[in-house]
Amino acid sequence: MRSGFVAVAGRPNVGKSTLVNALCGGKVAIVSDKPQTTRRRIFGIANGDDWQLVLADLPGFQRPLDALTERMQKTVDAAFEEIDAVLFVLSTRERIGAGDRFIASRVFGLGVPVVIGLNKVDRLKAGHVAQQMTAAAKLGNFHALHPISAKTGDGIAELRDELVGLLPEGPLYFPQEQRSDLSVEMQVAELVREKALWLTRDEVPHALSAELEEIEEKVVRVAILVETESQKQILVGKGGAMVKAIGVRARPEVEAVLGHPVFLELRVKVRPKWRRDATTLARLGL
Repeated sequence: MRSGFVAVAGRPNVGKSTLVNALCGGKVAIVSDKPQTTRRRIFGIANGDDWQLVLADLPGFQRPLDALTERMQKTVDAAFEEIDAVLFVLSTRERIGAGDRFIASRVFGLGVPVVIGLNKVDRLKAGHVAQQMTAAAKLGNFHALHPISAKTGDGIAELRDELVGLLPEGPLYFPQEQRSDLSVEMQVAELVREKALWLTRDEVPHALSAELEEIEEKVVRVAILVETESQKQILVGKGGAMVKAIGVRARPEVEAVLGHPVFLELRVKVRPKWRRDATTLARLGL
């Protein structure tokens, strides 16, 4: 049996989490159109008859700005210690620049095969994709380069086969029915945060987190954390409209995780400077 670990690296917002979900055949990590959506290392698990591919979905490379982003960057560094390959994700829709070259200098120096996934090729002209492939090929001595679309699924099966072919013989690291290493409690909190991210703008997303407070047979209570009263007002919305919309979007997916109907109760709480507080970060698993 082939099994092993592949780190998924790339700049923020190139589609790493969407790609991990596509490779695993279902939702592993939350996604949004906001950078820094992924804050922790999440294992996405893809299984075949004689293989298990464990993908480490990582926060995007960035310069640490506070205790939260510093911990996120340490997560990225630690994930490179025991891996069998790297999936280096680039966006076809953005010019390959200094940030990509910095990541390339890290991943191509690890001594493991690097597979480049050139993401977001859907609805682009072939000539533009070819230009981006040429630019990506100059980043380092890659093992393979795949133009893909995590959104539409184009090229995903071929990329998965490529990664599986790089795995050594090994044990089954996770039960075959398992798709993620996140606890149920963490999955519920993350789903609420995902819906809040999609519905908010400006300064709110980076200051937003979610924490499961209580889980019962029929009721689930989740706190949405922000740093200021003005952010709380945005999250609550006029007459509670915003927090209600978040709950309406999150509840079906929370019920899917739990396997039964629940009443999802959301409360918005102000925790000043929680991103700089080690105790709060530890409690949130960050």
